[in-house]
Amino acid sequence: MTAPLRGLRVVEATSFVAGPLAGMTLAQMGAQVLRLDPVTGPVDAGRWPLSGTGRSLFWAGMNKGVKSVAVDFRVPEGQELAAALITAPGPHAGLFVDNTIGRDFLSHNRLRARRADLVHVHIQGYPDGRAAMDYAVNPRFGVPALTGPADSRRPVNHVLPAWDIATGLLAVSGLLAGLRRRAVHGDGCLVELALADVAAAHVAHLGWFAEVAEAGQDRPRLGNHLFGAFGVDFACADGRRVVAVAITRAQWRDLMRMTGTEAVFAALSSVHGTDFDVEGERYRQRGLIEAVLARWFAARTVEEVLEAARGTRVMAGEFRSPSEVVAAWRRGTESPVLTEVEQAGVGPMVTATSPLRWNSRYREAEPAPEFGADTEWALAEVLGMSGREIGRLADNGLIMTRRDDSDGA
Repeated sequence: MTAPLRGLRVVEATSFVAGPLAGMTLAQMGAQVLRLDPVTGPVDAGRWPLSGTGRSLFWAGMNKGVKSVAVDFRVPEGQELAAALITAPGPHAGLFVDNTIGRDFLSHNRLRARRADLVHVHIQGYPDGRAAMDYAVNPRFGVPALTGPADSRRPVNHVLPAWDIATGLLAVSGLLAGLRRRAVHGDGCLVELALADVAAAHVAHLGWFAEVAEAGQDRPRLGNHLFGAFGVDFACADGRRVVAVAITRAQWRDLMRMTGTEAVFAALSSVHGTDFDVEGERYRQRGLIEAVLARWFAARTVEEVLEAARGTRVMAGEFRSPSEVVAAWRRGTESPVLTEVEQAGVGPMVTATSPLRWNSRYREAEPAPEFGADTEWALAEVLGMSGREIGRLADNGLIMTRRDDSDGA
């Protein structure tokens, strides 16, 4: 299938998670994404984890399929090159995503003066323009206070940059919505998206702030118990753990049948006056349910539990380490979204393609670019510059080309 965004050209000037994720996502849908990098190298090019060769596996994972154009933003001529690439003519160009701070030459007003129909998505930390990062924003909105063991008062900040991820994907939505607006109305727009706003909005969307406002107090920590329904982890006979979740009535009844506990819960229902078919009641009686079911899980290995759950509506999943996931992938028993690419400076690298399937097929993953690998191409193809002009820029250190940096990013 032809990639749905093929023909679009997006220029990206971002670093770390949200912005690069937006650029990579657009590239995985077929857009031509030109990443503007400073001639001194991407600021996040050395971010951990690192490969055995010292390359950033983070950077390589977050920039797959884009093109790298390296320009010296410190001088007016380099700034002019960047602005020219962003505002280059064409009905499928004039699309820009950035998360820069203090680079006036990339401000919307200055770029819009060059191309009035520019669609510009500007990612921020806070809506007033201050910088922020996921791990500092997350505590502000109460999530760590709900995370962790029930008997601990210490906040637990999650390791997954969830708000960065949500921000990156919303940036893609904003860009495509702006493109649609331009197609209908003919004008451009500035779409501003703050990481802190994304975190606040999504915690609110889940009803967590409304719950506190109504109850007048915070929800207690639940450890690994699911809030509002029944779900918790169990120790199994092989020393591993598995989570079992029953949200709907059908799932709950299958869980009882799977564990042979229908009669036990029927008796408990009579004694306690509890209707275990009701989701909220299962949540209130979660400790009792866990105690009843624990013996069944403790007598079985994880594989035996998963086998018992097959063919039922019970949602069960084993706890695995990242190394166990990679081992399963090598055996061919893991999600086909995981794949391997030949990454410059790294070698074979385990990564993933886009989880979007088009007509039931995944797109093939592409590696991240070498730093500056596409500078000459972009200046010649997009700006129409001659080889002589490009050579002068390279000689003066205003651009970085692939021949300048054999080590890559």
